[in-house]
Amino acid sequence: MTDKKIAVLGCGAIGGSVSADLTEAGLDVTVIDQWPEQVEKVRTDGIVVTMTDRVVDIKLNALHIHELSEQVPVFDLAFIIVKSYDTRWMAALIEPYLKDDAIVVGLQNGMNNDTIAGIIGRERTLGAVVELSAQIFEPGILQRDTTREGTWFAIGEFDGSITPRLLEVQKVMQNFAKVDISEKIEDAKWTKLIANCMTMGPFGLLGLTNWEAKELPGMIDICVGLGRESMAIGEALGYEMQPLFGIAPEEFTGASDEQLIKTMQTLMQHVGGNGTTAPIHDYTKGRKSEMDLITGHVCRGGTKHGIRTPYNNAVAELDRQINEGETPMGPENFEKLQEMVHRSHNQ
Repeated sequence: MTDKKIAVLGCGAIGGSVSADLTEAGLDVTVIDQWPEQVEKVRTDGIVVTMTDRVVDIKLNALHIHELSEQVPVFDLAFIIVKSYDTRWMAALIEPYLKDDAIVVGLQNGMNNDTIAGIIGRERTLGAVVELSAQIFEPGILQRDTTREGTWFAIGEFDGSITPRLLEVQKVMQNFAKVDISEKIEDAKWTKLIANCMTMGPFGLLGLTNWEAKELPGMIDICVGLGRESMAIGEALGYEMQPLFGIAPEEFTGASDEQLIKTMQTLMQHVGGNGTTAPIHDYTKGRKSEMDLITGHVCRGGTKHGIRTPYNNAVAELDRQINEGETPMGPENFEKLQEMVHRSHNQ
């Protein structure tokens, strides 16, 4: 696909990292973003991505959203890298600018493939699991916590087949990550959702680094409770636990709690202990977090199947309170979280 036109929809922390690596690799990349200052900065002065082993400083071919209708580009491949709640309108935005045989891949947390496929067409959509940790707080300046070699992705066809187009997209993505092929991509995405519920959900409420949050007395119990519930909902929905982050399937054998703790600890190793999880970035920027489409998705699955989810319900409620300005983000929310779970168990 070296001669193909690639669109990256979203130039935040993840989208900026991906765009910089693909551009540096010499691919034909156009970045499209709704943040005006970011678009102006990266195409005029460039984007600076600082990793532990290298710095990428490069100008991007970037467009404001309204410039799509002025330039009328046509793309062979599009990566959607926006918050889950922006998926629907972003997919609808890019659809008129795709070739008939174009491929669209959502590089996002959450279960967004049906949303994308419903707009783009299932035959033009691939699934992906993402693990790239990065943060951005000012235009053009990006801190990436995972190196290219230490970043892990998985992609797959919905029917599990290994197709030429899948291998082509894998080759493109290997410019910014280690990329595995998954024959059960939706199951793999739910497994990642379990890990996100265990970490992003509770850690994001506290405003602490990952290691600070993980070391709080009682936090592991909270994380395991969140994971147990998310696994139970996944089973009710027909998903099977899949290996993540390059861990071999046999390493996931054992009791459920052991699987969950291993998944969480491996995720922490990938993102780094001094980093902070995505909801903290959102709350800090005064932006809504996407946990309603992660933790909230589990809660709604529990309601549908008659399975109680007190841990996820508590995280979802505190996330709502922070989003709506009723409760500030802070370490004191951990005690609130524990109290809410305790009350729910005693009802």
